[in-house]
Amino acid sequence: MKFSVADLLDQLSYDQPVPKSTLAKILKLTNKADRERLDLALDGLSKLGLLSRQDDDGVVRDRCEDLFDARLRCSSKGFCFAIRDDGGDDIYIRDHQLNHAWNGDRVLVRVTREGGRRRSPEGGVQCILERSTQSLLAQVERQQDRMVAAPLDDRMLTSIELPADAEEHLPDEEATTVVEVKIDRYPVAQLPAQGHVARPLPLNAGPAADRNLLLTKAGLHERPAAPRGSVKSPASKGRTDLSEQPSLLLSGWQLSDAPPLPAVHVEARDGGSRLWLHAPSVAERFGQGNSLDLWIRERAEAICLGEEWQPLLTPAITKACCFKAGEASDAITVRLDIDADGNLADWEFMLSTIRPVADISAIQLRALAERKPKSRSIPAALKSIKDQLGQLETLLFCADCLMAKERADGSVALDLRPPQMEALGDLRWADPSGQAHRWGDVIDRTDPNSILQPLLRAADRAWGQHRAELQLPGISRISSEPDPTVLTDVAKTAVALDLPLELDDDGSPTAQELITVFAESDQRRVLEQQLSHALAHPQFQAEIKPQEPTEDGNPTDSEAAPAPWCCASLSYAHLANQQVIQMLLSDGKDRPNVRQKERLNLGRRGCAENLHWALFTGAQEEKLVSIVNHRLVQRLNSRRRQVLELLRDLQAMVQARSAEPLVGQDAEGRVSGVQSYGFFVEVGETRVEGLVHVSSLNDDWYEYRSRQNRLVGRKNRRVYQLGDPVRVRVIKVDVLRNQIDLEVIPEPAADRDDSSADSDATESEVKPMAVTLSNV
Repeated sequence: MKFSVADLLDQLSYDQPVPKSTLAKILKLTNKADRERLDLALDGLSKLGLLSRQDDDGVVRDRCEDLFDARLRCSSKGFCFAIRDDGGDDIYIRDHQLNHAWNGDRVLVRVTREGGRRRSPEGGVQCILERSTQSLLAQVERQQDRMVAAPLDDRMLTSIELPADAEEHLPDEEATTVVEVKIDRYPVAQLPAQGHVARPLPLNAGPAADRNLLLTKAGLHERPAAPRGSVKSPASKGRTDLSEQPSLLLSGWQLSDAPPLPAVHVEARDGGSRLWLHAPSVAERFGQGNSLDLWIRERAEAICLGEEWQPLLTPAITKACCFKAGEASDAITVRLDIDADGNLADWEFMLSTIRPVADISAIQLRALAERKPKSRSIPAALKSIKDQLGQLETLLFCADCLMAKERADGSVALDLRPPQMEALGDLRWADPSGQAHRWGDVIDRTDPNSILQPLLRAADRAWGQHRAELQLPGISRISSEPDPTVLTDVAKTAVALDLPLELDDDGSPTAQELITVFAESDQRRVLEQQLSHALAHPQFQAEIKPQEPTEDGNPTDSEAAPAPWCCASLSYAHLANQQVIQMLLSDGKDRPNVRQKERLNLGRRGCAENLHWALFTGAQEEKLVSIVNHRLVQRLNSRRRQVLELLRDLQAMVQARSAEPLVGQDAEGRVSGVQSYGFFVEVGETRVEGLVHVSSLNDDWYEYRSRQNRLVGRKNRRVYQLGDPVRVRVIKVDVLRNQIDLEVIPEPAADRDDSSADSDATESEVKPMAVTLSNV
């Protein structure tokens, strides 16, 4: 079918009937068969109570307060939950209530049983709004007299029926064969899903083949070609000339096709700093709503694949927007006045022309970090930028002030940088937009992208507040509170490791308190990894209608939420906000009429207090409102989840490839996680993680102590807990499933006796801790 249920419902109004012919035109249904499918869909949705068909062939959407829009998330063990878009409690879906929905599908769910204190609500899938899987990776199997595809993703709780000619893709004893299977028919009633083999995929054909494999798994391997279109030149009228300002270009990315990033300039001011951030003006390069804009909207994000990029923009737009040292370029600029405590005292948005003076690389930042504070000599790596060393120091001071303010406000910053492996390419560097993680990165003074992060977040906060004051539409970035249950589990682990953490009966500690305790611990990395699971990924949120202020007159939380706009070459969410900024600065009405000589600076903080007239004409207002809608934001959030899963798989595969030569060899590692079925170990500088299954521990029967998060031998009292150094042997590497099997190397007898004595002492110390934690 050419359209999904979500596509259809998005075109309907709750108040005004929409003619069926109009629906067919919007959905581009031209032939008789497609229009018959539309009729069938309308009848089915009418029976579900989602819409009503009127006598004049009009269709109106019905309000269904008992149905929740959600996305299905399944586990390999068969447990499925509907994750609600409105942030409500996750709904447990039993297998007989799935109604053929698959992992990742967007669904409408009705609650059948309310949740309790320790029990999630239960429900059933009433309608599949949108399928997330059009093709998948699988292995061909023979089941009785038919051929089926068994998905490699064990969260796909189904198999796909294949035609008989798929027999040629059956794996042999010598090699594992993987195929891409395209879905021809989703399961319906008693009929199973059907598909066909689109192509075989090589498993051991090098990094490019691995990337293709993972892109296929994520459903991102087929991206349509860009439509034809010329690149516009931004208007010169109304631009502020900042070409004499010595702005700097910071970028850790080294690939030639990496997206362009903002330029910065900073000056010390009144104990704080004045920061100019110049973003490449992508929004001015093409028309809003034209075919090129729609193509970029469909791509949603630029994707770093390590040694290559899948760009968001066309090569022509990227070339036009890219800043180069010594060349004049058009930009969208924000000036931020930041006090010594990291507060935003003032800001001003403007269209500008800049001319950067220097590129700042990781090599230069490393030389600056290694330079002695009062040294008069200048290292060779810094001689080309010797005139900018003072500005670099001020820039680092500014970034530190902003980070300190964020920590004081409760944000979480973790030091979980990826391993510095050449095969990871540009993934070794921090994501300057901060979208790659559920947390903020601790500043790495040798990584240009890491230094940019707090500066860009400050600019996003400024636009979030400015947009809210002017009641403009936009896309904000919303972060949820950490999961208190996970925080409590992390706290128990910290106490079991004798870290100085005091717990009371009031509840779990904050993430900031835990980070402070971890700071001086040898187990800091593994503890921060565990803490990261308490953090949810930030979500984009559509800000369309102005919200009323709270009772005390202050804006609501969603109004004050950051609105990202600085990296329009990385994400369409940034680009959409940049389109709003560009419209405000170019088309916004800065005086009530032509007779008024004094103009209002619409980019300056507080300008809304003096604004008593309409900013835009009716046509401009309609164009402005069309930039952002809820469906767009749902698609952006969905694509963000796809990309994050792809990046996790990509890093895991690169690490697994690095472990293949280690099969049969011994290696030093550190325990990174403990479960009832065994413990995980990070091995070597690549930090590849493998599992020591409890069944391989043949020297004793091991019990899992959940309170202390450790495995303890019944007889020898040997303990395996988070952060312990351990020597292991690599037994097996499954690159396809990112599974690495390890076994522990037995310790010499003398070491084992010492370890047993230490363990007995530790066990005696643990018992009172368990009593202390019993009320948490």
